[in-house]
Amino acid sequence: MSTLQTLDRGLRALEVISHSPAGISVAELAKELGIHRAICYRIVATLEEHLLVARIDDGRVRLAVGVAVLASRFESRFTEDARPLLHALANETHATAFISAAEGRDCVAVLVAEPEDTVLTVGYRVGSRHPLTKGAAGIAILAARPEHPADPKPVQQARRDGYSLTRGELERGAVGIAAGIRAPSGLGTAEHCVGVVAIDGLDTDLAADAVMRAARELERLLSA
Repeated sequence: MSTLQTLDRGLRALEVISHSPAGISVAELAKELGIHRAICYRIVATLEEHLLVARIDDGRVRLAVGVAVLASRFESRFTEDARPLLHALANETHATAFISAAEGRDCVAVLVAEPEDTVLTVGYRVGSRHPLTKGAAGIAILAARPEHPADPKPVQQARRDGYSLTRGELERGAVGIAAGIRAPSGLGTAEHCVGVVAIDGLDTDLAADAVMRAARELERLLSA
């Protein structure tokens, strides 16, 4: 299948720029793309016209508000697609299921589902937040990031296991299991994880397997 070279270059330019939060010069961008600087200027001007990139005072290029608008529309669709999967996870594990996202140094619950056959569940509301360094959700998100020598032991363990397991970190008696959702590289998609939390009685082996399966299915949704 043939592709449009100019469109391909524009999309690759956005990808490169997305990895430079402080901005990137046109010369550096042209070098990364392997194209002449004059062509790169035209690509940047076109992206700028559509509010996908902007130039800061020193002339460097960074992502602009248009990317955030597109990402917000995608996040809404992702949430709707993920809702039935999260309900199924809650019922399978008999625990409160959640999807959380990184926001700065915090982990924020963006979607929650409770099991239908359990009387007592952990109250975990949308918008609840805690530091990324505490709780199964935050640790799972950190474990999905590239390895770093300074990673704490719980993050290293979660990376080896494929999921994080914590006990009593955010609420006494609560057991949490979460797995990071590795989204395809792209335009500002938030870092997510999926997990479950319960007070005692959680079958951690069953829950870990179910959570990791849910994470892979959510990755498929993100790639669709």
